[in-house]
Amino acid sequence: MTSPAAAPASAAAEPAQRGSLTPVEWARLFAPGVVWGTSFFFIAEALDAFSPALITPMRILLGFATLACFRAARAPLPREVLPKVALLGFVWMAFPLSMFPFAEERVSSSVTGMLNGATPLFVAIVASIIHRRVPSRGMTTGLLVGLVGVALISVPTLGEGSSSGWGVAMIMAALVFYGFALNLAVPLQQQYGALPVMWRAQAFALLFTTPLGVYGLGDSTFAWHSMFAMLGLGAFGTALAYVLVADNAGRIGSTRASVTTYIIPVVALALGVVILDESVAALALVGCAVALLGAYLAGRSRH
Repeated sequence: MTSPAAAPASAAAEPAQRGSLTPVEWARLFAPGVVWGTSFFFIAEALDAFSPALITPMRILLGFATLACFRAARAPLPREVLPKVALLGFVWMAFPLSMFPFAEERVSSSVTGMLNGATPLFVAIVASIIHRRVPSRGMTTGLLVGLVGVALISVPTLGEGSSSGWGVAMIMAALVFYGFALNLAVPLQQQYGALPVMWRAQAFALLFTTPLGVYGLGDSTFAWHSMFAMLGLGAFGTALAYVLVADNAGRIGSTRASVTTYIIPVVALALGVVILDESVAALALVGCAVALLGAYLAGRSRH
């Protein structure tokens, strides 16, 4: 993790890409993907008691409290950088995290998780625009293969009716915001470190989503299994995984860091089918395998 005394802002940019990732870098990519894959199971469990409007501010509050336990998270940031951190809190947390609970009222947790595999496509497009650099043929191939996999996952869900269609639309809107978020996170992480940036981004996200949470209080009850799900969603899915992905983005670039989302479909699918007894179309299973192939191709390619 880069210290607050890192390179000046003018030097903070998308890191130069070299060859295939090392085993340690692959492990760093897989870890948050596994955590975020479980998040959709946790959301499904939380919806048993809590309103979808309440889930996002609750998970952000728990994530904020988790990161507050780390002294490095409280390292000071210059006041002039706070508007960018606030923007990061909105595009990476407040808006997209608010979409998923409402989406899971319309589509299954496994499908919601599998659709997250589209994130690297949006990240790559935004990165190419920002840095005026076209991805290599290998990177483009991997991203497109992953997108084909996501399309195969979506087709059976879109045939289930307009409600499911709206759920898919909410998820895709969230992924567009993720595309901007990872590219915004790169220079901030490189200059100030992941922990201080993410802790303050969560503070802003909590501020943005609190009115939504107050609205959702009246439609919520309490259940211990839902509360335990929220603890896992907040401490791991909203705190530690975000910090690791932000750190990855600063080290290996936003496009490669986004490849972690290709791990999400496998974990979400396994938990949805085995624990929640969700049914998944055969075409979606094929799409999941294709998305993993895209992850491998994108991860081993030069930018």
